Amino acid sequence: MRAFCKRGKDGFTLIELMIVIAIIGILAAIAIPQFSAYKTRGYNASAKSELKNAHTAARAYFIDNAGGTLASTSSLAPFGYRSGSGVAIAFQTGTQTGLAMTSTHSSGTITYSLTTPGGAITP
Repeated sequence: MRAFCKRGKDGFTLIELMIVIAIIGILAAIAIPQFSAYKTRGYNASAKSELKNAHTAARAYFIDNAGGTLASTSSLAPFGYRSGSGVAIAFQTGTQTGLAMTSTHSSGTITYSLTTPGGAITP
């Protein structure tokens, strides 16, 4: 019975527990903003990827419709384009010789532009 009533130095002191909690708080203060930055970078990458996909579908559209004009992404659905959630694609000009479109994610911070000829994507 004496073994259960032993008074030793088992356990942690209050100061040790407070130091551990402070370290966890510091690590959380560093990690949470980084996580938000990673999410924003992911949203921006999604907008850029959607713009590339829309450009590929637009090129396929113009192969079948040489004199056609694009006004919205709904015309690209038969050519394999499916819009991602939260990404908005807008056409400034939608002709084969002068295709210009922009892409932005609702939670992103960058609007990407694509202009032909060339098809280079710029933020």
